[in-house]
Parts: sequence; C-alpha cells; structure tokens
Amino acid sequence: MLPIEKAWSLLQSADLICGEEEVTGALHRIAADITRDLGTRYPLVLSVMGGAICFAGQLLPLLRFPLDLDYIHATRYGDATSGGELTWRVEPRENVRGRDVLVLDDILDGGHTLAAIRERILSMGAASFQCAVLTEKDTGVAKPIRAEYVGLKLPNRYVFGCGMDCSGAWRNLPAIYAVKGM
Repeated sequence: MLPIEKAWSLLQSADLICGEEEVTGALHRIAADITRDLGTRYPLVLSVMGGAICFAGQLLPLLRFPLDLDYIHATRYGDATSGGELTWRVEPRENVRGRDVLVLDDILDGGHTLAAIRERILSMGAASFQCAVLTEKDTGVAKPIRAEYVGLKLPNRYVFGCGMDCSGAWRNLPAIYAVKGM
C-alpha cells in the first residue's frame, strides 16, 4: 500500500494513456462483439479478481443476454510489479463443465496467467473458452494466449487505472495512466 501522499504524487506525475471516453468506447465495442458471438449461447462469465472487477462491472450491464456470473482469482503478481509463480486464491468451480466460458481480465501482459486459466478451465471440461481483456500491452514478445476480445492496445509501460493498480492504488480511476519513467 502506498502512503496517500505518494499515491497522489504518482497520479499527478503520470502520463494519461487512454481517457475515460476512449475506455467507454472500447467497452461498448467489446460488448457488441461478445453479444454477436455469445449472445445465443448462455455463457458462464468468469471475472478474474481483483483487476477485472472494474472491467466486469462496466461490461456486464452492456451484455443484454442471459449469462451466469462467477469469479476466479489467480495471480502471478501479488504485491510485486513483475510476475512470478501462479497462485490460485479461488479456483474455477465445477460449473465450468460443459459450458461456454468467457473469462474477463483487466490486462493481457505476458499472457502466462490467462494461459494457465485457459488450461485449467478446459481441463475441467468446459465446452469452449474465450477471453476478453480491457487492455493488451504491446510487449514485443510472443504470448502464449490470444484474447478474442481486446478493448485497448497499450504501450509497454507500467500502467494503472480501470482495475489495474500501482502498489494497490488507483484501480478505481476511469482512465488509464502510465507511471513516469516506467
């Protein structure tokens, strides 16, 4: 957790990457694409905690078709700024068996977490797996997974806002910022 003075200083010095209107437009585009592809299939939507909570909270009201909602919590970051070993805090439940599963996450960075989530869900008998991410970072490196639905492409910088945090702060921002010098 950042001290409040450092959190405010971080925001004041950050670069705005995607404004609130751009984020809103991306949400509406993703919702239209998901509705087109999954609107007749009654999918199980799994939100990846904690980063996807903002994305899911804004996207779900735009999906005007029947769906089931649940959550999972897998992380490679914890309190760190770079990924480590995958830790399951809340694993997928048996309700994935035979279902079309749509996983929502805030960012596709290296892709290792989402790839592990896909592997686990398919091994549990899901009929299909798709994922939607609010953002995808352009890392310049091949990723082990491709998201079917991507809202915004981001530069390879340390970003926060719209569910993404910086040392626990600023997940609640409606826009996306990059830390200066990172």
